[in-house]
Parts: sequence; structure tokens; C-alpha cells
Amino acid sequence: MSEEFYLHIFNKQNHVEAVPSNEIIAKWANNLMNMVYPERSTFPKYTLQEIQHQFASLELELTSLLNSTKACVHCNNELISKSFFKGLPELYRKMNTDISAILTGDPAAKSEFEIIRSYPGFMAISMYRIAHALLIAEVPLIPRILTEYAHSQTGIDIHPGAKIGEYLYIDHGTGIVIGETTIIGNHVKLYQGVTLGALSVEKYMANIKRHPTIEDHVIIYSGATILGGETVIGENSIIGGNVWLTKTVPSNSTVYHQSSIKVIDTKQKD
Repeated sequence: MSEEFYLHIFNKQNHVEAVPSNEIIAKWANNLMNMVYPERSTFPKYTLQEIQHQFASLELELTSLLNSTKACVHCNNELISKSFFKGLPELYRKMNTDISAILTGDPAAKSEFEIIRSYPGFMAISMYRIAHALLIAEVPLIPRILTEYAHSQTGIDIHPGAKIGEYLYIDHGTGIVIGETTIIGNHVKLYQGVTLGALSVEKYMANIKRHPTIEDHVIIYSGATILGGETVIGENSIIGGNVWLTKTVPSNSTVYHQSSIKVIDTKQKD
């Protein structure tokens, strides 16, 4: 390799923006989830005082992560951490609504324990909710790192900027994409392969609504693609599998993709 290439890498190393590794950031979020959901741990058993100490340690860890992130250098990181943990009970309540939605809606779900321990949809939603709370506090970089970690683990891609209501039920989930400016109401059910995306990805659109709005009590079946910032799926609607939508659908609608399937019997008849 040339000396010029070595010099290029050297200069990058000396100018790269400081931020803790993705693994350290994900470990903090996983430890937080393990505390609020001990079902994720092998055999958790803390005294009340130890629980208080664990949460205090997690708060200090978050402050340390922020302090180690160059983009947070001018932020009041202690205040951000304190505010995040002050809001944790409400965040926990919202996560519990997601568990309830899965347990109520999925015939295969046998218990809350099973959902918390093994359901990729719940993991992706939970990491999104943590990331979204940090994004609202204007924390840079870390929210996106958290949701991309969840994406790598579950195949579910939720941008931390999306606004998602309570009782979100993601069934199976693999291949779901929820874009940055998506708005999702309460009691929404999404199956695998659903895309809530943008009609265009031009850079000038960065600060405008590019992704659809999904109102309350909507079901979107697998493979459906819904695009555009002005597209609204009205409440109580059902969007069938493989539907492609770029226009608003009124409340109480059923939209389905109609295809022609022909079955040919190749067996010889007597």
C-alpha cells in the first residue's frame, strides 16, 4: 500500500469524532432493560437498596457515555441523565402496553415472560422507546446507534425520530421499516415486511414530513408498503398483504391487493 494511503488513515484517526463504541452503548441499554425486566436475566435477586444502587449506577453510566461523546460536549449531561431516569417509570409503562398488545393479539404468546425474553418485536420497540426518549432530550448519535443495534439483532428498523403511540404490536417483524417522520397511533398492529417509508429521499427533504401517518387501531399485513408524508391511513382500517399505497385511506377502510393465481393439476386422469 502507498504512503499516501497510510497518511490518509492516520489523518482520519486524528480527526474522528469521539463517541463510545456501539458495544458499550448497547450494553448500557441492555443493562437498563435487564433491570426493569428481570425476566431477561438468568437469576436476578436484588435487595431494594441494591436496586436503587443499580439505577443510580446506570444514571452515572449514561452521563459518562454523554461526556465521552464529543457532540455532547456543550450539553448539560448530568441534567439529561437525571431527566431520563425521572421519566423512566412512564417509559416503562409504555413498554408494558406493548407487552399487553402482543399478549392479547398473538395466539402463540403464552406469557409476558416469553414475550420479554424472546420476542424480537418487543426488543425492537423497547430499544426504540429508549432511543426516542434520548432523542427528545437532544442527545446526538446515541439514539441512532441504539436503534441500529436493535435492527441488527431483530431485522426491524425503527428510526428513533418516529412518533409511536401505545400498544404497538409487531408480529414476527423481520423486514419492518419505520421511517424518521412516521407517526403511529395507539393499538396498531404491524406484520413482517411492512415499510412505512418516503416517496423521495432527496436531501432537501430532511426537515419535512416524508413518512406516512398511521392512525389508531390499524392493522397492516405482511409486505405492505406505505409511502409519503401526506399519506394517512385512517383509524380502524385494514391494509392487506403486498399492498402499495401512496395516497390517503379514509377511516374504516379495507385495502387489499388482488392477484390472479392459477393452479394446474399435472396428475394424469384416468
